[in-house]
Amino acid sequence: ISSKRSSSFKRAIANGQRALPRDGLLDETGLGFYKRFVRYVAYEILPCEMDRRWYFYQHRACPPPVFMAVVTLTQIIVFLCYGARLNKWVLQTYHPEYMKSPLVYHPGHRARAWRFLTYMFMHVGLEQLGFNALLQLMIGVPLEMVHGVLRISFLYLAGVLAGSLTVSITDMRAPLVGGSGGVYALCSAHLANVVMNWAGMRCPYKLLRMVLALSGGMGNKVLRNWW
Repeated sequence: ISSKRSSSFKRAIANGQRALPRDGLLDETGLGFYKRFVRYVAYEILPCEMDRRWYFYQHRACPPPVFMAVVTLTQIIVFLCYGARLNKWVLQTYHPEYMKSPLVYHPGHRARAWRFLTYMFMHVGLEQLGFNALLQLMIGVPLEMVHGVLRISFLYLAGVLAGSLTVSITDMRAPLVGGSGGVYALCSAHLANVVMNWAGMRCPYKLLRMVLALSGGMGNKVLRNWW
């Protein structure tokens, strides 16, 4: 967040002439729904009060956090299309036509490089899709609002790529579907942010949030292994 400050803002801080209102963000009244959400994101992600105030007053709705929303929407559409086509909404990987999809990753298809990433749009069933979508929106959207679409898209796609590369090494027979790799990356980023800035974080129930994020990643792994 420090790298996003303008040079004039940095000079103002250095000279002790901050142009930000002195009132705390929690004292702000008459805010609309979106500004209240921005305030929530500021306290959820940022560890320093000055950074929270700067983010709150400098934040612009354009461009919106589109990456996580587009990925989640695409995953839902792809799942609905395959569900309607196969007439199967649970354990779709057991259907022989499902594994013929050009999106599914399998170590035997390493030459088709797009599969290293496109498997994130496929899901086994409603449970896996719902779990991933919930975590992507709850954790990914606030992170994207603060750090921008480029950083979060790189983080998410790096997690997806790491998942397919890991399967290529550890299990040469297993097909891979789902956005779990990207979700692991988002959970790890959120956990790192909370742990490294524990003293400055003002988000309520810090310990509970950390446990939920960790259990979310582990639960996703358990679901994948069970399927």
